[in-house]
Amino acid sequence: MFTGCGTALVTPFRKDGSLDEQTLRKLVRRQIEAGINFLVPCGTTGESPTLTRAEHLRVIEITLEEAKGEVPVAGGAGGYNTGEVIELARELQRMGVDGLLSVTPYYNKPTQEGLYQHYKAIANAVTLPIIVYSVQGRTGCNVEPATMKRLAELENIVAIKEASGNIGQMAQMAYQLPERINILSGDDSISIPLIALGGRGVISVVSNEIPAEMTKLTQAAMAGDFATARALQRHWLPLMEVNFVESNPIPVKAAMAMMGLLEPTWRLPMTPPSDANRKKIEGVLESCGLLAAAVSASRSTHAD
Repeated sequence: MFTGCGTALVTPFRKDGSLDEQTLRKLVRRQIEAGINFLVPCGTTGESPTLTRAEHLRVIEITLEEAKGEVPVAGGAGGYNTGEVIELARELQRMGVDGLLSVTPYYNKPTQEGLYQHYKAIANAVTLPIIVYSVQGRTGCNVEPATMKRLAELENIVAIKEASGNIGQMAQMAYQLPERINILSGDDSISIPLIALGGRGVISVVSNEIPAEMTKLTQAAMAGDFATARALQRHWLPLMEVNFVESNPIPVKAAMAMMGLLEPTWRLPMTPPSDANRKKIEGVLESCGLLAAAVSASRSTHAD
């Protein structure tokens, strides 16, 4: 179910900081019309730590309403309190999500045994497919291949979003995990090598900006057409990299605002990018042709 290119959706806010439901609906429809393979609302890219529980559920509800079953939806349900994660996971299951993306506990830094027991408890509490999310650079906690191999024995653990940045670890994941486990890249820029090792896709940030193009890149790599995938990578790599010139999702939301897709609003502790980085983002968008496309689309909308 969760293969190909999935978008880690941003959460749009109005200028007053409230949830922008109308824009969220437009963003979800834009993704589906572009041919995205699946959607992931309320992950870290969606600023989930700053959403209230009601907002978290509402974002996922809207995503499900707009997706209308056309693409799978994996709702974010992770954190450092196992009991609270289970409670949220059960709510999302009742809402009808197709699966869960569950980031490792952060700050309390459990042992590998603690990680295993954490995910085992979640897996035992729901019947939904679960994507384990390992991103040590943000959580201080790494899911090691041996631990993931143990987790793969649990029926509803179906995938790992691997964002360690460690190609050697990714190779070990591909070597040790059973065929039924999908290994998904958590880094846009190294999706191609992970797929070459046996991965089956990416949960992407850059697909917020370029859903059709990132889906095409991913599908080409999965089909073994690495010439096409590399050509797309060369063109879009500056955008993939500038998205992390500051902490995600600061740059991607700034870029989307420049493209006319949402208001440039973040919730503290996220803040707007520095002036220097804003210029970098604008320069990359211009070089990729995305600013010209945004102006053209705006003119077309006003003409209608």
